[in-house]
Amino acid sequence: MKYQGETMANVKTVLPNLRCTLGEGPHWDAKDGVLYWVDIVGKTAFALRPSDGASRSWTFDQPVAAIVPRENDGLLVALADGLAFLDAESGEATPFVAPDRDHAGNRSNESRVDPAGRFWHGTMQNNIGPNGEDLPVTVSTGTLNRVGPDGETTRFLSDIGISNTLLWSADGKKMFFGDTIKDTLNVYDYDMATGVPSNPRVFFGPQDRGNMDGSAMDADGYIWNARWGGSCLIRFAPDGSVDQIIDLPVTQPTSCVFGGPDLKTLYITSASVGLDGNGNELEGALLSIRTDVAGQPCTRFAG
Repeated sequence: MKYQGETMANVKTVLPNLRCTLGEGPHWDAKDGVLYWVDIVGKTAFALRPSDGASRSWTFDQPVAAIVPRENDGLLVALADGLAFLDAESGEATPFVAPDRDHAGNRSNESRVDPAGRFWHGTMQNNIGPNGEDLPVTVSTGTLNRVGPDGETTRFLSDIGISNTLLWSADGKKMFFGDTIKDTLNVYDYDMATGVPSNPRVFFGPQDRGNMDGSAMDADGYIWNARWGGSCLIRFAPDGSVDQIIDLPVTQPTSCVFGGPDLKTLYITSASVGLDGNGNELEGALLSIRTDVAGQPCTRFAG
């Protein structure tokens, strides 16, 4: 694959009129052919069916960090203070569980569903002011929690700066999770039967281009990592080495996910926060590129 230096011209703006302050959390639901994502600062979750262009959105009274479909119908959202079930038609959110209730100063951040249908919920010190302003992250109070279909919550990590990237290998034997403050992604041994990660070690560390944000994994086990401030994705090989750099027309790409009928469309979220006046009208856009490798599918929450 030849992406470096060529990708910019191949990037598409999925919704030309949409710009997010802090776009994040893309999830592709293969069953319905729907892409979900959020604007954390904008307190809004989105759904788009690319096949016919149908779209909808839901607005909340607090930041929302993730939205995923449920096996038991409806949606699960990660609001700033905890998880809630969302009725897609009425827009009503019903509180489910608050995995990080013991850290009142935190908010939800990176969240994804493992292949067994468990919801993994990462948090961080709240960095969003009452008027949506960007606040500094001064302490590492974030946590990583696993939430089962019945709401049972187990904490695995504490003292996280900014939780980012949650991925699982196709064979279910590895989990990836990192901390943007440390600009490092760790890989864990993973027991899919029990949902327990162990034996953390560094998969990749700081890079010259930007800071580690969210990621997607392709069918060959390569990780496509959004580089906040780096205007690119870096594709890491299974051994953690840099395989490619994919240039993007936005400064702050935040995450990505493979979607489309063949899982060969990479959808990329981005953020405009802190970039007022830089003259780039694409900041905060939802982007896409076509790849010649398929991605790994997302999983619905089993609850």
